[in-house]
Amino acid sequence: MNIEVPTLVLGAIAAAFALFSIVLSALVGPKRRNRAKLEPYECGIEPTSHAVAGGPGNVTGQRFPVKYYLTAMLFIIFDIEIVFLYPWAVHFDALGLFGLAAMALFIVNVSVAYAYEWRRGGLSWD
Repeated sequence: MNIEVPTLVLGAIAAAFALFSIVLSALVGPKRRNRAKLEPYECGIEPTSHAVAGGPGNVTGQRFPVKYYLTAMLFIIFDIEIVFLYPWAVHFDALGLFGLAAMALFIVNVSVAYAYEWRRGGLSWD
């Protein structure tokens, strides 16, 4: 038996389950449509046709807050850091000095992203 066959079977089962779940929820789920559900959701901001300040649909000149994007960027920074730090910590002994130097460079790189977030106010939760 080929070594890839179990992986392919598992992938086929996962794809079939995902497809089955989507079809089943579309068939069985409630279909109550109303005006509020059909409106676009913009994180608590009143929807406009154009989000740029002073654009065609935004006569007040209100700028779209960047705080939501900074929060998403902070999550991505933490997520990427954990994805790389966990395997490094597990195999720390086997990597030796090269692994230590590579992780030091990675931490410096991530620190630049943290400094950017801090300067932009992404760490203040008001």
